[in-house]
Amino acid sequence: MIIKKLVLTAATAAMMISSASSYAAQCTNDTWNKVMSSGKLIVGVKADYKPWAYRNSNGELVGMEIDMVKEVAATMGVKLELVPVQSSNRMQFLEQGKINMMIATMSDRPDRRKLVGITQPNYYTSGTNLLAPKALKLKNWEDLRGKPVCGKQGAFYNKNVSERYGANVSAFIGNAEAKQALRDKKCVGFVYDDSSIMADLVSGDWDNFEMPMPTEDDNPWGLAVPIAEKDCIFGQFMSGMTYNWHQSGKLIELEKKWGIQSTSYLKNQKERFADWIQ
Repeated sequence: MIIKKLVLTAATAAMMISSASSYAAQCTNDTWNKVMSSGKLIVGVKADYKPWAYRNSNGELVGMEIDMVKEVAATMGVKLELVPVQSSNRMQFLEQGKINMMIATMSDRPDRRKLVGITQPNYYTSGTNLLAPKALKLKNWEDLRGKPVCGKQGAFYNKNVSERYGANVSAFIGNAEAKQALRDKKCVGFVYDDSSIMADLVSGDWDNFEMPMPTEDDNPWGLAVPIAEKDCIFGQFMSGMTYNWHQSGKLIELEKKWGIQSTSYLKNQKERFADWIQ
């Protein structure tokens, strides 16, 4: 009986070692090795999403996500190169190898996980709302039925607002173009992330506008590495970085630094990953 147990234990251990070896063999870690050997990390970031990632008056890319990627590069001990991306091309840039990873205000969705390696835990969250003139006195999403609404290319909520509420959405290539169309009264509102709209409203440039709708489709944001490296060194490293950001409260600190309205998501994540000894 004892011998039988020993044989079963040995067989189980052998299977585990074989499985681990097979799994390790699938991890070529090409991108990670390239970054470490070249000493340079190329990251896709937004350039028009204030205050998460945008250009300041000197043309420099700054913001909450920029601070995050700077810490990633510093922790890896490599130089950092920032590449501006749009919602419409950020995944393609990663797939094509133009960037090594991205932190670019991207919602974590099942279809996107098939294309890029979105690591866990998610680092932020936001939902859908509307930037609209106060004079229109919009209150409910149904108020948009049959009305022209401005959106941004590549944003999933364009389809949601169109199909659910019958809005006529015109998608523009960038935020600036969509917002200018709103100012020019070509649409009754700009449908976008509530996080970005909140930032606009406190900037002083949109005093006659408001965010009147109840936020919908609250969705976590995901940073991404190449899909082949999600479960390998690069993906595991970024999971660890995000975990530490939550546990330490670093992301909450960055919210305050950049004047972002505090979110319950970050507070809950900090509590969730808190050190049980403290």
